[in-house]
Amino acid sequence: MKDNSYYLEALINRDSRKIKKLYEECFPKVERFLLMNKGTSYDAEDIFQKALLQITVRYQKERFVIKSSFEGYLFTVCRNLWRRELNANKKWVTDNEVIALNEEEFDLATALVEQKRWELFAEALEVISENCKKVLKMFFNRIPYARMVEELGYNSETVARQRVFKCKAKLTQLIKKDKRYESLKEL
Repeated sequence: MKDNSYYLEALINRDSRKIKKLYEECFPKVERFLLMNKGTSYDAEDIFQKALLQITVRYQKERFVIKSSFEGYLFTVCRNLWRRELNANKKWVTDNEVIALNEEEFDLATALVEQKRWELFAEALEVISENCKKVLKMFFNRIPYARMVEELGYNSETVARQRVFKCKAKLTQLIKKDKRYESLKEL
């Protein structure tokens, strides 16, 4: 596995050999994900390009640090962009042709803010207790409360609901205490 700065620098320096290697290593996973989630190969290429552009522009402006692997970070950016794309499709008007209501530049800027929000969320999630991580992971994956009770050894579904509530409150508190929160909550 390459150092995270390897691909970031390759993108900044437009190193075609390294970028080709990036495509070979990362694009198939993104394409597979999109194909399984209402996308086409063309969509995958488009999303992959947008993600690389977003990462490059952001890295040029602020030399951020990727705390996971570059490949994982790129996949997350692609997944978030695709989610936005699917949500935007719901807002399209059809009448013999499809018309997007948003400008692409605005979409990229919004996607960048959403990526920063996701990073803030992921960082806060790393700080909370192991129990809260388990509880919230189950909650976000829509695991029924009855199963939470079984797997986590709680006495009742009410206890599980209270634990979810307290863990969500703790996560929210951590996010709101972060200095980046104010600039990311708008939009």
